[in-house]
Amino acid sequence: MRVFIIALITVLASSLGYGQIILKDSKGSLSKRWQIQSDTITRFRIEPYKPVYFLFANYTTYINNFPVSDNPLNSVDEASEFSETEFKFQLSFKTRAVRNLFGKKIGGDLWIGYTQSSRWQLYSANISRPFRETNYEPELMLVFPTPYKFLGFNGVLAGIGINHQSNGRSNPLSRSWNRIILQLGWENSSWSFMLRPWWRLPEDAIEDNNPGIEDYVGRVELLTAFSKGRHDISLLAKHSLRDGNKNRGSLRLDYAVRVIGQLQIHAQVFHGYGESLIDYNHLQTTFGLGLSLLQWK
Repeated sequence: MRVFIIALITVLASSLGYGQIILKDSKGSLSKRWQIQSDTITRFRIEPYKPVYFLFANYTTYINNFPVSDNPLNSVDEASEFSETEFKFQLSFKTRAVRNLFGKKIGGDLWIGYTQSSRWQLYSANISRPFRETNYEPELMLVFPTPYKFLGFNGVLAGIGINHQSNGRSNPLSRSWNRIILQLGWENSSWSFMLRPWWRLPEDAIEDNNPGIEDYVGRVELLTAFSKGRHDISLLAKHSLRDGNKNRGSLRLDYAVRVIGQLQIHAQVFHGYGESLIDYNHLQTTFGLGLSLLQWK
C-alpha cells in the first residue's frame, strides 16, 4: 500500500507541474515512444509498446504438465505430455486515442495498448503441435508528462490504467485477472526505468481462476533498459512485496544485438513464477533464442 501512496502522490504532483522543470527537449527513446513532447494531434496510429520477438527455441527446466490452482475448478485431472522446448513469440502495440484530455497545461493522453504472447509446442509432433498457452493483454492507460529530474534522470511520465490479462480458455485451464496499474518513467540518453505497482481488482471466489496470483506473479514490477550502439539489454523484476513463504517473484533478462536494419538476434532468460498465466504458481527457469524487431529502447 505504501508503494501505491508514494506513486499516486508522484503522479498528482508531476501532472500539476511540481518538481524541477526541464525546459529542453528530452532525447531519450521513452519520451519519443510515448510522444511526451510531441505537438502532433495524430490519433489511432499504431505505435511501439512492448518488445516484439520470436524465440525459435525456448527451453524450460520444468515444463508445467499438470497446471493447478487453489480454486478446485481450475486444476487438471490428467497430466499432459508437453516438450520442454517450444516456440515463443510476443506481439505488442499501442495507439493514442485522446491528446491532452485535461488541456495543454495539465495534459493527459489516453492510450490503448495490446500485447499477446504465445507458447507453441512446435516441436511436439506426437501431440499435433498445439499452442500450450497464449496470453491476451488489452489495457487502457492515462499518461501525464512529468517535467522534473530525479538522481540525474529526467522524469518522463506518470500514469494510471486498467489492465486485463487472460488466456481465453475454459475451465480447468482458464486463467485471468484485472488490475489497476500505476506507472512512473525516468530516462537519460542510454538508460530508462519504469516502475509499475498494481492493485488487483477482487473477484468472487467461485469466479477466481487463480487465487493469490499476486503472491506469485507479484504486486509491482521494475523495468530497466539500456541501449548502446547495436546492443539492447533489459531486466524486468517483479515481486510480491511479501516476506516468508510469500516472498516470490521473477526476473527476466533480455539481450538483443542488431544485425540488419531493425532485425536483432535476441536471447532471453527467465527465472521465477508467472512466465505465463497458466504458470502463475509454477517455478521454472527458461532460456530462449531467436529474433526480435522491437525493444524497450
